[in-house]
Amino acid sequence: MSEEEIKPNAKGAPTQDAQLAAENIASGEEEAPTVDLDADYENAKKLSVSDVDRTGAGAKAAEAATASKQEVSEQKETATQAQPTSNPNDYLEMAKDVGHSQE
Repeated sequence: MSEEEIKPNAKGAPTQDAQLAAENIASGEEEAPTVDLDADYENAKKLSVSDVDRTGAGAKAAEAATASKQEVSEQKETATQAQPTSNPNDYLEMAKDVGHSQE
C-alpha cells in the first residue's frame, strides 16, 4: 500500500475550489494526485525528532527545562490505622493526625 490513488468526489467537496478541482480531475482536465503513504510516514518519523534530540545535548536541554526551580522537601509517610467504629469523633481524631483538620 505504498501508493494510493485519490478519487475525487465533487459533491463531498468542502469548498468551491475543492469542488472545481474534483470536477477537473473527474473530467480528465487535471491529473489526480497520488499519495505515497509509506514515504510520507518515513518522512514524518524523521521530522518528529529534532536534530538536537539526536545528540546528548537534547537530553541535557530537556533536563534543564524540566528541572525544579524550587527546593522540594522530602515526603514523610504517615501511617494511620482507622479502626472500624461508628463514632464520628474517631474520624476527627484521625483527620487531626493527618494534619488536614482546621481545628
